Amino acid sequence: MSEGEEEKQYWLLKTEPGEWSWEDQTANEGISKWDGVKNKQAQKYMKSMKLGDLCFFYHSGNKYRRIVGVVSVIKEWYFTDEEEKEGAVDVKEVGEMNRPVDLKEMKGEDGLKGFVLFRQPRLSVVPVPENIWDKLCEIGGGFTKEDEDKDEEEGEGGVILEELDS
Repeated sequence: MSEGEEEKQYWLLKTEPGEWSWEDQTANEGISKWDGVKNKQAQKYMKSMKLGDLCFFYHSGNKYRRIVGVVSVIKEWYFTDEEEKEGAVDVKEVGEMNRPVDLKEMKGEDGLKGFVLFRQPRLSVVPVPENIWDKLCEIGGGFTKEDEDKDEEEGEGGVILEELDS
């Protein structure tokens, strides 16, 4: 990493599929405004997101609770109201998990003990340490990028960009 270059960060963004699903995200060129976050801690995390950071797209709710895809931050925090109380980041689809990673499965993995998702389950935005990001990508068989031209790129943070051979 060159001087002045920031280290990539990793996040998990939770959404109820009835409110905003992976299918919704992949429509409209895969770009969306991630807003509606009211919790101050979750907003603080969003404010520290940088361009290019990667985020797991996590379906929450009673039936779903699983990582289904990956998005990247394409516009950093900005206010969405005149009172500057609510804000958003814009994200773009990177790819779908080759296999969704269920919350029960995550909790059963020794390498994921202490993950903030387990300690603060009500937060809709949580940081993901790189070692946990790598482990979750491994469990899910990586994710497949939609842009075939970029499939040959080497992944950062252990991200698997191509489909794995069975």
